[in-house]
Amino acid sequence: MRQSRPPETPEGFEAFVVSAYPHLVRLGALLSADHHHGEDLAQTALVHTLRAWPRLHPHGDPAAYTRTVMTRLASKASRRRWLAEQPTEPSDLLQAGGQPHQTPALVFADQVGTAIDARRLLHSLPAAQRLVLVLRFWLDLTEAQTAAELGCSIGTVKSRTSRALATLRARTPTTPARGIDDPPPATDLNSWMGAHR
Repeated sequence: MRQSRPPETPEGFEAFVVSAYPHLVRLGALLSADHHHGEDLAQTALVHTLRAWPRLHPHGDPAAYTRTVMTRLASKASRRRWLAEQPTEPSDLLQAGGQPHQTPALVFADQVGTAIDARRLLHSLPAAQRLVLVLRFWLDLTEAQTAAELGCSIGTVKSRTSRALATLRARTPTTPARGIDDPPPATDLNSWMGAHR
């Protein structure tokens, strides 16, 4: 019996994967609210990219293609009814005295009140709102580009962004009043989503 040889990797694809994979996994983790699902999302999108490689290399944009595939796969997965994970409401984490439970599952601020677990807050959002925030603020896409990625209208992007930011503001713990010389709190989205460039 003759063994078949594995197909050759197309020119440039391996270099693309090596350079893009860490970023794609971070993006997938943000889109899916889970690191392991983020890896699966990146790998599945790379399979799609491999199939489309002859159209994408050397004059196409494989990174944009892969990102679009990931966004659409994450959006489709978020619509599945069998997803068992439900975000925990911040009010559910309070003990009788109004103090937060000391669990590693969701930490609002550290003991000195300097760090907010913003990634948990992002993951607590509905998937459609989380996708919009990741595309708009982590990838720096315009409203029009975000709408094109998600296959929706610009108005939908604006309303999802507005609702998501309002929810994040409502769930963000209040901090003591700052003095004039105190640094601002670290709550900007780009600082905690990680460097992406």
